[in-house]
Amino acid sequence: MPMMMGTTVASSVAALAVVFGMSAPAPTGPLISLADDTVPMTQGDGSLSDGQVLTPFDVQNPAIGRLDPRLLAAIQNAADAAAADGVTMTINSGWRSAEFQQSLLDQAVQTYGSLAAARQYVQTPTASRHVTGEAVDVGGPQADHWLIANGARFGLCQIYANELWHFELVADAAGNCPPLQPNAAG
Repeated sequence: MPMMMGTTVASSVAALAVVFGMSAPAPTGPLISLADDTVPMTQGDGSLSDGQVLTPFDVQNPAIGRLDPRLLAAIQNAADAAAADGVTMTINSGWRSAEFQQSLLDQAVQTYGSLAAARQYVQTPTASRHVTGEAVDVGGPQADHWLIANGARFGLCQIYANELWHFELVADAAGNCPPLQPNAAG
């Protein structure tokens, strides 16, 4: 998981938040450690190099450039509106190859001890909307909270209760978001 190599964090929610550079509730639970070589990075697979920050306008990067065009337009419009409110929005993860998604799932299984536990945080490649370019993970101070409060007007909704940073273009025509799922496993 490229943004967090060699770092120890507390709790599974906080672990994924730090991996993708987002805010999370205060850590509770066991400590975990992610090794430096657990997820290969090829840059064409949607992974980001250590410390790399993308904006919704970095379309030359596959993580942004391979997003569904409707999602890309929505997240760009939301980022512009957030900037007008003084909030900087970055993208910590967008499109991912199926291989990269599988490596994230494999690492999560190692981290959490079982596929069932890992699935609370990481979808399979066949179910992940990152793989189809239909999901983004946002970062930047307060960007997730801004998007939770304002995203529906752009069609963007938080999907999982345990992932403040994960958004998909799923608001209905009236701008209503579906009920939150508890986690990626449903």
